[in-house]
Amino acid sequence: MLRQYELVDRVLSYDPEADEALLNRAYVFSVNAHGSQKRASGDPYFSHPIEVAGILTDLHLDAETIATAILHDTIEDTVATPEEIRRLFGDNVARMVDGVTKLSKIEAQTESERAAENLRKFLLAMSDDIRVLLVKLADRLHNMRTLHFIKNPDKRKRIARETMDIYAPLAERIGMYEFMKEMQTLAFRELEPEAYESITKRLESLKVEGEDRIAKIASGLKLLLARGGVDGEISGREKHPYSIWKKMSERHVSLEQLSDVMAFRAIVESEEACYRALGVIHRRWPMVPGRFKDYISTPKRNGYRSLHTTIMHAGDTRVEIQIRTRDMHARAEFGLAAHWAYKQDSVRPDTQVSWIRDLIEILEHAESPEELLEHTRMAMYQDRIFAFTPKGELIQLPKGATPIDFAYAVHTDLGDQAVGAKVNGKVVPLRTEIEQGDQVAILRSKAQEPQANWLNFAITGKARAAIRRHIRHKERDETVALGRKLYDEIVQRLPTPAGEGALKDALKRLKLPDEGALMEAIARRKLTDGQVMEAVMPGSTEGAGDEMPSQARAIDIKGLTPGVAFNFSEDCRPVPGDRIVGVRRPGEPIEVHRIDCAGLGETDEEDWVDLTWGDRAEGGIARIAVTLKNEPGALGAVATLIGGQKANILGLRMDNRDTTFHTNAIDLEVRNATHLMRLLAALRAADVVNSVERA
Repeated sequence: MLRQYELVDRVLSYDPEADEALLNRAYVFSVNAHGSQKRASGDPYFSHPIEVAGILTDLHLDAETIATAILHDTIEDTVATPEEIRRLFGDNVARMVDGVTKLSKIEAQTESERAAENLRKFLLAMSDDIRVLLVKLADRLHNMRTLHFIKNPDKRKRIARETMDIYAPLAERIGMYEFMKEMQTLAFRELEPEAYESITKRLESLKVEGEDRIAKIASGLKLLLARGGVDGEISGREKHPYSIWKKMSERHVSLEQLSDVMAFRAIVESEEACYRALGVIHRRWPMVPGRFKDYISTPKRNGYRSLHTTIMHAGDTRVEIQIRTRDMHARAEFGLAAHWAYKQDSVRPDTQVSWIRDLIEILEHAESPEELLEHTRMAMYQDRIFAFTPKGELIQLPKGATPIDFAYAVHTDLGDQAVGAKVNGKVVPLRTEIEQGDQVAILRSKAQEPQANWLNFAITGKARAAIRRHIRHKERDETVALGRKLYDEIVQRLPTPAGEGALKDALKRLKLPDEGALMEAIARRKLTDGQVMEAVMPGSTEGAGDEMPSQARAIDIKGLTPGVAFNFSEDCRPVPGDRIVGVRRPGEPIEVHRIDCAGLGETDEEDWVDLTWGDRAEGGIARIAVTLKNEPGALGAVATLIGGQKANILGLRMDNRDTTFHTNAIDLEVRNATHLMRLLAALRAADVVNSVERA
């Protein structure tokens, strides 16, 4: 733990004019306030805020932020009050400590509610002062470093999952890549211990086999640039385990098949030297198509600037290279914190972090915690592309975005009224994927309204939230209208006509707020005819009995008329989380397919029914094809791994076997598509597995 004078000296080393008295008062106050409190590790509790402050000194943050870090747990965990903090340390520190405290007060809520509320608090706090986020990220990073001291495995996994889903992406979005990588590595080790151990062991073995390979490549790069007249510093490293695991999952390959596990960085003197260095490198080695990105001319939304390219080194090794100036490198390391380190004006989220505005809009309209998390994860995780409006305005979107996403990024009204698009002057369907640098013009009509099938190709959280909001309102209007018709039919069966006040009395008996809620309950079969009749006219069903609605299913699917039969396609076996579509055939139940099912090619799109999974959708059966090394214990190892991932084997068939490999078709019971993807990724990391695909 840093001693008082060591912490103060750190701050003074980069900010000689820092308020030394403020830092000393904060240090002494925190130590006294936390007193004899202990951490799970057995260390004094006050060691935690001091270490958090130490992390922030590495970012060269101002004295107020360092003091906030030292004090960030005092209101929550000691008898200290906000008024006391304000009196002793000033308004700014008190406001930031209060902001960090609010982010921490939600640990007792249920998992999805807590995670969503955490994100909600984050966004609102960031809109006030981004330094609150910097303190909270440092707090989470230190907690992850000491996660192994927590004895409860469920609590460890919950903290790790929250870190992976929210904190690491937020660190990435404000440019703090070192924070992001360390958080991801520590969370990955907790969430996927077998995959983590497998990858780290293989990386160690690769190091032994080619111990000086990175040094040789770095030395060759430096010599090449020097011959080309470019002076620069070259450093190389292996990518961290989570990054490698993610690439294995996305590309469906084993680690041996993953060639670009090395990354190099060239730091040169000027922006012009960046492009000269790029030319020198590309003249020497061929570039891998599609792997060049110019973040200097088109920076990322968090301000990150650099050139990225991947080359084929020595004919058989993919090598990723980043080229940047010293200033770009410092900003890449510090992220938004660079604005304090470089003594620039305070960063306001509404001018510097425009993606927060989109998240705030989603936050205001999300119907459930799960929907909020879905949309915000989309907004934080995805790689970006750049497209232009007809007037030349630059619009940043996730990779894979369509004109619908573009339209909603420009303005919600434009998205609602979109009927088509022109990309580079050519009229294209709304589902067309936008490419880097495209010019996009949206064709609109005031008579248009959002369509449910747009959800099949809209990928931004802002677009999906707006579409779902419209669909919810429209569906409710239609549901209420249907319920009204059914109600009129039900009351016709009463023994005598109902009086004028009968409906109001029925609402009281059923404890419903208004007529709309009653009509919706009737249409959705939440109330039987008998229950409605009894509520309107007590005693009218006496002796007739009453049955509860029999519509409950293990699988909940939206888009089907209540009571309509359906089954799942044997071709593709969809599970909750897959994008799905129904196929209507005369006299048969609706057949539910994955949107990418090959069997859909044999059907007419006019017979398709737009479907989505309901809120309660959980559990499904998926089939995978696993190719294993033909060695003793291989199948048993896979079965153990599947069990460890909390999946259940329902069936197994060996399809092919030779002296080297054998392929098995395995039917698995999984919770949802995310659970299945995690399982597939874990299998790919296993030594006995050559390949695994979803059948």
